[in-house]
Amino acid sequence: MTSRRQFIQLLPIAAGALAAARPAFAQAPMVDEKSPQAIAVGYVADATKVDPTKQKKYAAGQACANCALFQGKAGDASGGCGIFPGKQVSAKGWCSAYAKKA
Repeated sequence: MTSRRQFIQLLPIAAGALAAARPAFAQAPMVDEKSPQAIAVGYVADATKVDPTKQKKYAAGQACANCALFQGKAGDASGGCGIFPGKQVSAKGWCSAYAKKA
């Protein structure tokens, strides 16, 4: 049986673990390539599928992961983007708002 003292000592640890896990549960949805906003900026979840005849600004090697607007960390599969508030984009994605990270 757990004593009251042990319970009180473990309570902050449990609360911290729960708070740390919370962002994983509240992850924003991915951008739908067929949404009007995504279509307007030519967003695709896989930059290798960009049609260069339609997207003149595209250059090989460009992807959300190396864009200044990408809010994910290096190595993340997805992350936030200033163009799509409240949504996530694929790190391998691309759109016409691409701006090379400094």
